[in-house]
Amino acid sequence: MGTKELFSIAAGHAARFREKNDSRPHHPFHDYFASVDAFAGPLPQQPSPMVDVLEQLVTAAEPGLHLTTGGRFFGWVIGGSHPMGVAADFLTSAWGQNAGNHMVSPSAAAVETVAAAWLLQLLGLPTSSSVGFVTGATLANFTCLAAARGEVLLRAGWDADANGLFGAPPITVLIGDDAHTTVFSALQFLGLGHDRVVRIATDDQGRIKPAAFERAVADVSGPCIAVLQAGQINTGGCDDFRSLVPLAKSKGAWVHVDGAFGLWAQASALRCDLTAGVEQADSWATDGHKWLQTPYDCGYAIVRDELAHRRAMTIAASYLPLASEGERNSSDYVPELSRRARGFATWAMIKHLGSSGVGALVDQACEAAKAVAFALGAEPGIAIGNDVVLNQVIVRFGADLPPEQGDELTKRTIGALQREGVLFASGAAWRGRHVMRLSVSNYQTDADEAKRAIDAILRAYRRERRDASVTER
Repeated sequence: MGTKELFSIAAGHAARFREKNDSRPHHPFHDYFASVDAFAGPLPQQPSPMVDVLEQLVTAAEPGLHLTTGGRFFGWVIGGSHPMGVAADFLTSAWGQNAGNHMVSPSAAAVETVAAAWLLQLLGLPTSSSVGFVTGATLANFTCLAAARGEVLLRAGWDADANGLFGAPPITVLIGDDAHTTVFSALQFLGLGHDRVVRIATDDQGRIKPAAFERAVADVSGPCIAVLQAGQINTGGCDDFRSLVPLAKSKGAWVHVDGAFGLWAQASALRCDLTAGVEQADSWATDGHKWLQTPYDCGYAIVRDELAHRRAMTIAASYLPLASEGERNSSDYVPELSRRARGFATWAMIKHLGSSGVGALVDQACEAAKAVAFALGAEPGIAIGNDVVLNQVIVRFGADLPPEQGDELTKRTIGALQREGVLFASGAAWRGRHVMRLSVSNYQTDADEAKRAIDAILRAYRRERRDASVTER
């Protein structure tokens, strides 16, 4: 079989899977153990025809795939992998480029240069900032905080990139109580510790309290990194950058913003007030595979000080080409030498949507989230636990019941929704109670999809509440 025929068959399977978005339940048919059984077998001893392997792969994989590409997948903040981005990603795989430097693939390096410039304009960030194309916000946070660690220590007379942390001046890390877990992981990976931080009190939306932050800043002496947040994972709340960033910088702190999804409020004329002042920070982490709808994996590490960024990341060897003025070696901005050419899908999605399309996509998701919250909040016994300012909705079932009963009814309702499969939602703990969290981040989630979700949620809740009442009698 030729390459063209094999690729055509694969594309046909991909299109067929996407065409099931409306008819297939929003849950896998196989769990993890059934999926292992589907793939398992003895080590192959002889070659197999490519088309046979492809068909076996599809047969084994599809039952264990989640419908994250569907318009009612609300379990986590996961974008829908827009067809434009997927098509560009098909080509990225077929082209087989290593995006490590400008010589091994001039196009891969060049497209990152252009896509990075567009990205900075979309997000309203300093246009001289450097951008590393990484796997996602986890590695983006790591990359930015590595640049922060090196720079604040260098200001204190210590070269951490050369000498490590043994004997280095201590770094104070200020971080909100409701920061995302991946930021704590990045601090751990960087030798700064996930517990050796100054945690700042937050309000009922998970936002840092300015007065508490001001008190913490007053106690700082020496190198300092302040971690702020655009888009708290449960509420969507954003820190008050206009007040917090100047406070941190008054003590010479490097300000990093974890904006995995919330930073995209910058692309919306209706919601950019939520992130006003964010451009004054020193670094920003965000994802493409969330609101930009690129396929996995794609994230961006953005740093105001390009020299600090490169100092933390550059990998040098005699066999690797140096970048002359005006050229870009992509590996200078990420902790990877060999890596996927993520710039192609980013360029394609921005080219396809344009700045107005990106803003409209963000607004559509947020309006759908507001519609769901409004309808559910009008139902007796259902409470919405957050101000729905972006795409996140916290739902508490049995809010009029004793707390333990409300927890149980919430779990039962989530379970019923997951079994039914009209939509997928997940549970979370928020302020000591169990809640359902809806994350609306798919390009297909419009008013109609929101209405279908509302109907399914209310139906499941009413049934589970009625059944619970019958059982108690």
